[in-house]
Amino acid sequence: MANLYKKDAPFQVHISFQKYLDILEHIRYNDRLEYRASYAESLIDKTRNFRELRDGFQDVSLLEKHEDLIRLLLADLFPTGLTNNEIKAASIPLSNITFNYTERFKNILKDAGKDFEIELRNIDDDEFYVFCCCLIVQSYFKRDIRSSLPFYYDIPNRQGIMKHYKITVNSDFTEVYPTEGTKIPSDGILDMLLENLDDITLWKKYFPNESWILKGFTIISLVDCTSEVALSDLKSSMISIDPENLSPDENLIEIFKSYFDVPELNFGLMLFNTKDQRLEKLPIYENLFTHHILDFWINAFDEETRKNTFSNINYNSKPFVISNVENLDQEIRSLPSFKILKDNNINSFMVIPIMKDNELLAIMEFTSPVKSSFNGLKLKKMEFFTDMILFSLNRFSFEKNYQIEAIIQREYTSIHNSVVWKFRNEAEKYFNASLSKKIYTLKQITFKNLTPLFGFSDIRSSSEKRFHLMLEDLNRQIGCLHGIFSLITADSEKYILAIEIFANELNNEIKADSEQRFQRLLREEIHPFLQAKLEIKTSSEAKAKIKDYFAQIHTQNDLFYSSRKRLDNSITLVNRKLADMLDEGQAEAQLIFPHYYERFKSDGVEHTLYSGQNIAPELPYTSKVVQRLRYWQLKTICSMEREFRNFRKDLAVPLDIASLIFVYNEKIDIRFRMDEKRFDVDGAYNSYYEIIKKRLDKAHVKGSSDRITCPGKITIVYFGMENQREYLEYIGKLQKKDILQNDIEFLKVEDLQGITGLLALRVSLA
Repeated sequence: MANLYKKDAPFQVHISFQKYLDILEHIRYNDRLEYRASYAESLIDKTRNFRELRDGFQDVSLLEKHEDLIRLLLADLFPTGLTNNEIKAASIPLSNITFNYTERFKNILKDAGKDFEIELRNIDDDEFYVFCCCLIVQSYFKRDIRSSLPFYYDIPNRQGIMKHYKITVNSDFTEVYPTEGTKIPSDGILDMLLENLDDITLWKKYFPNESWILKGFTIISLVDCTSEVALSDLKSSMISIDPENLSPDENLIEIFKSYFDVPELNFGLMLFNTKDQRLEKLPIYENLFTHHILDFWINAFDEETRKNTFSNINYNSKPFVISNVENLDQEIRSLPSFKILKDNNINSFMVIPIMKDNELLAIMEFTSPVKSSFNGLKLKKMEFFTDMILFSLNRFSFEKNYQIEAIIQREYTSIHNSVVWKFRNEAEKYFNASLSKKIYTLKQITFKNLTPLFGFSDIRSSSEKRFHLMLEDLNRQIGCLHGIFSLITADSEKYILAIEIFANELNNEIKADSEQRFQRLLREEIHPFLQAKLEIKTSSEAKAKIKDYFAQIHTQNDLFYSSRKRLDNSITLVNRKLADMLDEGQAEAQLIFPHYYERFKSDGVEHTLYSGQNIAPELPYTSKVVQRLRYWQLKTICSMEREFRNFRKDLAVPLDIASLIFVYNEKIDIRFRMDEKRFDVDGAYNSYYEIIKKRLDKAHVKGSSDRITCPGKITIVYFGMENQREYLEYIGKLQKKDILQNDIEFLKVEDLQGITGLLALRVSLA
């Protein structure tokens, strides 16, 4: 066997008892006590015929062959009187092969199961290799580097609890020397290696695999440090919470089992919401933690009782432990809470409030089906990591609030990343002034001389579709009511007449308030009448129709809504898909030049970009930047149209979109309006741009009744021939890529109120 390690190592290992036999030789000839000299001579004589024990061997089977002899040889190192107390064995140096166990060590391995294989804990191949090299440096080169990585064995006990044992190694009976032909590194190289412990390639260059010989055996002693290791693992688990990438630690329950030495343990933790006075689960641990007792507190008590309970906890925050629920007073055993314990097979438990500044932050529960699993001593062990849990929860709460603020900023306000620096500058001035007890008035946030890019993808004829689907819903509802009233002849004549009048009105001369008056009739008269019919003797057919009717109404407005809901769902899908594409593409545009970006969803998606030197003063801003952004905008609008074609067939209601880009050459100023918490154009002159934007949606081709926008085509509206030449170039690029067709239309836009001279290009998607 060339190598006794599962991992690569710089050693060839030879199991040998030579150094120990040399000690026995010394005792034989030099010890003044005759019985010790005779004992040493006897041991040497017994090994005389087994030269391999002195010369060394690599065949592990010889350990079993000479098991009795080795036990006799090492008897002084393994006193019989300590065999049931010490966890000790001989070992092949730095390997997982052990032998000559004490009785206690044997029993530990027996409880672990016949399939258990002992291995070092948490050391990867590269770390192991460098550690072996450091031992060579320390032993052979006599460098005092004190290479003492802590080694552990993880061994489960009979109940399945993982126990952790720290390993101490006695290497007095080993020696290290190079193989023939091995090049010995110089002192300078050793210094360089010790400065680069993480460079495994470098270490392997000067200490190649199996280039040294490690001869002898070691004595390993194990110390049970389960609580210390579990506490360390628990702290690591708590510290490693990452709010941006939350994932549950599946080992947390196992760590608690080891720490408390409880094989059947369940754990629960809930945060306390001070504002709402209620407990809240940690979502990522919802399927891992159990909350039998805390769930009872949430669900069983009324709101007032819960608030009183939590208020009392603030005044008396002592944890409590019940070792055996069977020992509870009879009065307590009759309470509903005791039934919860029995229903969930809880026979021992601890409940621990986590407090911060005399305020309740969270509550933990530990439960077990095994009686006497928890007691005052287990509760005392909580003190060692309560501060760590408090630190972790505080950090989680801080990061959670930080992320919530980021979501609010991203989703609900207009403080875009590209302009947030200016807000931070003002906020920092305000903050520094407050530290100096000075008064500072926040200045208005404005950006001047910006070039706007505006575009939209509008869902065509959505209002007309919504109107027709409303009629469809209402007529179906009237028909359903007519069918019900035809089965209920008594007292229903006036309702039949009323709904017939409404049916005629809806389909002939619908008025602005027709829908509202119909709602009022339903809410105040028809629905109460039908509800009453369900309570009294009515035919089963009529009752079935009434129940089916109420199942179809929309509870918010008492109307049938299924047809309009299909439209709403279709519009929502279109808006979401288009907005997602726009947002994704916009991140690419930010790389061209940082700019302020906003978009809105209604019946379609519209967007505006503002770019200029003011947004990013440190970057060069030229007309080339504007051209690149304009080309990006046209290309992105085309991509959105093409994507719409792909998912249009999935819509519940067929829809069309029409896209437009408005090219505006004048500069715009924008200002953040504190009252509305959003940016808006600044000044009367700049408002002209906003007026044009609002009127382009329904604009027509001059001298025609056709809208300038058209489904399946991109419309580009502009003022001068310079813009026309610019966009013809962009269109040409996209035509070469087979994105646009060669059917460009040159149009004039009808005169709008206060707006004349607008031109347009229109081109079809390929």
